[in-house]
Amino acid sequence: MKPFTHLYLVACLAACGGETEPPKPADTAEVAADAAEAKAPPNPYAGALAFSGATLWDGTGAGVLENAVVIVRDGRIAEISAGAPPDGAQVIDLAGTWVVPGFIDAHAHVSGYWAPDEISDVAQRIRNELALYARYGVTTVNSLGGGPMEAMSVRDAQNSASLSHARVYVAGQVIEDTDPLAAAKTTAANVLAGVDWLKIRVDDNLGTAEKMPWPAIEAVFQTANARDARVATHVFYKDDASRLLDLGTDLIAHSVRDQPLDDPFVAKLYESGVCYVPTLTREMSTFVYSTRPDFFDDPFFAKWAMQSEIDRVSDPQFTSRMAASPLAAGYRKALAQAQDNLRIVQGSGVAVAFGTDAGPPGRFPGYFEHVEFFLMKEAGLTPQEILQSATSIAAKCLGLEDVGTLTRGKWADFVVLTQNPLQDILATRTIRDVYVAGNKVAD
Repeated sequence: MKPFTHLYLVACLAACGGETEPPKPADTAEVAADAAEAKAPPNPYAGALAFSGATLWDGTGAGVLENAVVIVRDGRIAEISAGAPPDGAQVIDLAGTWVVPGFIDAHAHVSGYWAPDEISDVAQRIRNELALYARYGVTTVNSLGGGPMEAMSVRDAQNSASLSHARVYVAGQVIEDTDPLAAAKTTAANVLAGVDWLKIRVDDNLGTAEKMPWPAIEAVFQTANARDARVATHVFYKDDASRLLDLGTDLIAHSVRDQPLDDPFVAKLYESGVCYVPTLTREMSTFVYSTRPDFFDDPFFAKWAMQSEIDRVSDPQFTSRMAASPLAAGYRKALAQAQDNLRIVQGSGVAVAFGTDAGPPGRFPGYFEHVEFFLMKEAGLTPQEILQSATSIAAKCLGLEDVGTLTRGKWADFVVLTQNPLQDILATRTIRDVYVAGNKVAD
């Protein structure tokens, strides 16, 4: 080493107070803990949601699970157990509540009509309306015709863990053509557009309109069958329903309302495997505004009901026309017949899929589903029969595999209630929260 360098180092060491201290030995226990942590597997519940403490009715008919813990990951149910929530999950405390699957309306309508006027984008209006359905616990809507085609873009985006409004399925343009060639063309166009269902009307509105001719109806079925498309049928008369079953309809989308159902018809319906959708509120809506309905005073209705629509159906001229209408009187009678026929069908083993025909003007979406529950109760169905109709049975009838029950792998679409719906179906109006894909639906 050069002398200059040596002297420089000596001076530097002297200035710094001598030689540097050797590093302290590491704490043995601390090193062991760090090593164990590095080797430990990640917490399997990290990032998951744990909905804890509710009494769970899962829609399968297997009874209830008290103090349930529902683990949700990526919008789907990962596991269900009872007891304490696992460490690592984000806990949502539902103690003292009841949890049931989100309600499925097998026959309703989504058009954007119920969105606020300031929303101009059609797709956004549809999403807003689907959020309205969801606030009332309706987490899946089968829109059977008449809505804008933008509903299909909303449908195509709903397979998402971030979804926070009701799911929608679409029937496109209602097929009402009287000419067979035109009916076949409309059918093919709907299928090409990607609809989930086809919808036809076979009804004369209590003799005030012409029914769709049978050659045109047959053309619809021929075209649909060739393209493996499902057909839902609007019916009123028993004889029409029977003939439609022969043609291969996939869904009876309204009650038979003209006469009592007899054993041969019920046997045919049962053997076909076709589901029956009551839509009792459809009849009610044709006469209920002849006077001020009691449900206008229900806080559960008023919380989200559109005031402009309340004003429209409350207008004295509107109520006078409805009170004087012979059609209103006819449909009042039809409602009683529909309830009698629902009682017959329910007792036969035929699958009854919950549906309302809600969504057109005067048929308040979301709330009318709860009115339908009440009308089904009046018809003699038990709370569990009604809930099954609106969850697992509706899902099966619509061919939906990811909703309808709260079981592993399905979307976490559910309703949190403060009262027991198996004791009284009106407890479905005690909604505390609604979740779609594990996301809380905003008020």
